[in-house]
Amino acid sequence: MVIHFIPEIADRVHYVGVRDPDRRMFDALVPLPQGTTYNSYLVKGEAKTALIDTVNPGFEDEFVERISKVSSVEEIDYVIMNHAEPDHASAISYVLSKNSKANLLVTKRGADAAKLYFNIPEDRIRVITDGETIDLGGKTLRFIVAPMLHWPETMFSYLEEDGVLFSCDFYGLHTAYGLYDDQVPNMIQYAQRYFGEIMMPYKSMGKRAIDKIRDLDIKVIAPSHGPIHRNPESIMGVYEKWTVGETNDKVIVVYATMWKNTEKMVKQLVAVLEERGIEVPVYNLEHADIGEIAKDLVDARGIVLGTPTVVGRMHPLAVYATHLVTILRPPVKYGVVLTSYGWGKGALSHASEILGPTGLEVVGVMEVNGPPSQENYSEIRAIAGSLADKVLLEK
Repeated sequence: MVIHFIPEIADRVHYVGVRDPDRRMFDALVPLPQGTTYNSYLVKGEAKTALIDTVNPGFEDEFVERISKVSSVEEIDYVIMNHAEPDHASAISYVLSKNSKANLLVTKRGADAAKLYFNIPEDRIRVITDGETIDLGGKTLRFIVAPMLHWPETMFSYLEEDGVLFSCDFYGLHTAYGLYDDQVPNMIQYAQRYFGEIMMPYKSMGKRAIDKIRDLDIKVIAPSHGPIHRNPESIMGVYEKWTVGETNDKVIVVYATMWKNTEKMVKQLVAVLEERGIEVPVYNLEHADIGEIAKDLVDARGIVLGTPTVVGRMHPLAVYATHLVTILRPPVKYGVVLTSYGWGKGALSHASEILGPTGLEVVGVMEVNGPPSQENYSEIRAIAGSLADKVLLEK
């Protein structure tokens, strides 16, 4: 690959990351419809040079070539590991093998991870503390420990003179297109999807991190995935809402159906909610994008689960979706469960078993044998009305 252009996102701050537009899955869990990027940044001071994060396995040669357009790898004084996950840190050992002087700067937990995952020698590691700074010569990097965003060793790096926050996964999104936020159509939707998939289980830690950086003069946010935010107020504004679990008049509906009986029940309930002015994204789990479900869980106030019974349990797709809710810990408060069965019950009790520990207030349940009757439809409309009352009362 011939590389002609290395963007300078601030004075002597260069983007040296790589793009991966063909990747379609992350962690065998997260769909990537537009691929992703592995962002890395080179900061050149008058005296020293720092490399912030690296790239995913398989991109080492391209990565080093990109660095070489700005500075030789041998000239790097510090490699900063904001996060130890391999998509950000796996090339650290490759860089250090080509550079005999650079130190790896990490948190205390990060030092353990660097040794465990990447076999970094202890004498190449320097542990930094919260608020510590390094002087590059006219460029000062301050380190802000931000654990569980989304691993325990995570930190932010802040370039004081230029107001650049290197936020690692926080404020990120998965798309391989657009260097800057204003070049990505529907950027907030991709950010919401990413937050739901990655950050939502740790939203309380996200709130703490936001409080720690609130007084910083942030002009640019440079995350480790997706575009650079040169209009940071946009992404920071929505994260303020998402990290405190602010919800909308919205109910997400997820369902599986075998002979359309569950689907008929779902459609009846959805019609009532929409008549009440509630936003209702509906997902048939047979072909739903799990990332889109995660996105809509971020600000939904209610959830409806529809499932047929399969050998005395929920349909496997519904089981997966239900476990997703327990893992992602969305701010939904109210729920409804609609189930159908042929020759044997069981899905309703199975759903209660999984959802019980979540603290979700179940507004209503319905278990139907065979096709729903007119009487069943009346009961479903009543349940939908009760759910709508709960959701709209939160205004």
